[in-house]
Amino acid sequence: MSKLLTLAFSISFLTFIGFTGITAEAKASNDEPKGDVSAYFQGAYISVSDAESKLTAAGFEVISMYSSVKKGKTIIFTSPALKKEAAKKPIRANIAVLRLFVDDKEKTISLANPVYFGKAYMQDDYNHATFSAIKAKLEKAFPGLKNSKDKMEFEDLGDFRFTMMHPRYHEVEVVGEGSNAELLKKARNYKKGKLVAFELKITDDTTLFGYGIGRGTQRFVKKIGRANAGLLPWPLVISGGKATVLKAEYYIAMNYPLLGMGKFATIALVPGNVIKDLKKPFK
Repeated sequence: MSKLLTLAFSISFLTFIGFTGITAEAKASNDEPKGDVSAYFQGAYISVSDAESKLTAAGFEVISMYSSVKKGKTIIFTSPALKKEAAKKPIRANIAVLRLFVDDKEKTISLANPVYFGKAYMQDDYNHATFSAIKAKLEKAFPGLKNSKDKMEFEDLGDFRFTMMHPRYHEVEVVGEGSNAELLKKARNYKKGKLVAFELKITDDTTLFGYGIGRGTQRFVKKIGRANAGLLPWPLVISGGKATVLKAEYYIAMNYPLLGMGKFATIALVPGNVIKDLKKPFK
């Protein structure tokens, strides 16, 4: 009898450990990262069409393809989860899309890490369970990805600025003002719409655009590293009677976390030129 009781206890204990182990593991997957987080996942080259097929099969919606650099293309994609997060506040609109850069020259791909950009763009509204789940779907769709050398301390992402004198995420640049209808019309019609890489409605009041900047301006990616050229096209948000963009000092540094002051000095005119380019449609 005692042996039977011992056996029953052992089975019950092991069963309990098994279930608590699963629970603990699930809970751990929701815990925010400690230390550095890579900005990108990099992998072996696949074609744009193959990359789009993988994204679609994984449940993502491909909304645009943009020639961000010579022999390199950015695939912009979204998902219901991304759009839901973006709809929480107008300032969160930029997280509605992620980007995958296919480099036909270097024969590599570079995929934006949703945890990295999720924390940067969502800040205090960041939900790790949501973005870690998106990350897991991408890792399953693109096996063999490796962390990029570009990385940043997770805790620093939500309040990042390049230097003490540079802007944070929420310190956006207003490039146009008027009614939403007027701003949308101007954005769509400027240069017959040739600069609109994509348009994504987030809420009735908020629309996210991917907008082209001048050819001369966008050449800066060749100077500081084509592997991260997926930051183009530039995100532009129309909401509440304003057209706003992330300031170039923030957006470039966030996408190039290894960028030092010396390298940034080589593109010192770019931030001002970006804003000039993006104000033109709204004059």
